[in-house]
Amino acid sequence: MEIANRQILITGASRGIGRAFAKVCAQDKAFLHIVLRQRDEEIVKELQEAGAKSVTIYEADLSSRESVDGLLAQLRDVPVDILFNNAGILTGGLLEDQPIDNIYQMFQVNINALVQLTHGILPGMLSRKRGKIINNSSVSAYMNFPCASTYAASKAAVAAFTNCLHLELKDAGVTTLLLITPAIKTRMFDEIETLYGKNFQVPQESMSPAKYAQMIREAVLHDLPTLEPAGLTGVGLKVAKFIKPLFDFEISRRFRRNS
Repeated sequence: MEIANRQILITGASRGIGRAFAKVCAQDKAFLHIVLRQRDEEIVKELQEAGAKSVTIYEADLSSRESVDGLLAQLRDVPVDILFNNAGILTGGLLEDQPIDNIYQMFQVNINALVQLTHGILPGMLSRKRGKIINNSSVSAYMNFPCASTYAASKAAVAAFTNCLHLELKDAGVTTLLLITPAIKTRMFDEIETLYGKNFQVPQESMSPAKYAQMIREAVLHDLPTLEPAGLTGVGLKVAKFIKPLFDFEISRRFRRNS
């Protein structure tokens, strides 16, 4: 699908992958619709200077169903061509140490809001017989590390949701792109060591948001259904998928329950 002159809605665009992809789309002369918790004029200026046809900001708290309802009401007359469900929250650590309120908030943002936005935007795409839904899952959906129980569960849900939707949308003119995202050097990546490091030796391989945004762009332009990582992470993903006992054995060597 082309990016130029398309109406593109991106959640979690204040930093990291979302902001980097928004800039890529701006350079391709797209009409951008950016969801932020708080309006940020610096982002608007950055995207305008990068070449965006327009930049519209929507303030919404995706941890609130009511706020997502309000966002969808604002988008009622916007003919969204590409929906990028990118926003996410990280949780981690031994399950009994994770605050239950944090877990509920994470599931609301990572999966409930994603499904709600897709549910609200999809009918318009179907009526126009054109659209693409990009959902940001994670290698954690398949590479099930200790200390990632709740976060991995949310990302596995994103993957399953997207795969089912891909089948439902056959011949409808609307396609999906599932991002099985590797470690990207963002603030969230830096939080992994804090949340997991007490009990688990965290892999250190990572990629810049700008590089990953370019990879997403290519996947969109070539209508790929899935974007998987390459390199060592890609090898690890294949082992986790197809030789799980080996993956579990290797990972267990990095885990210690007591510090």
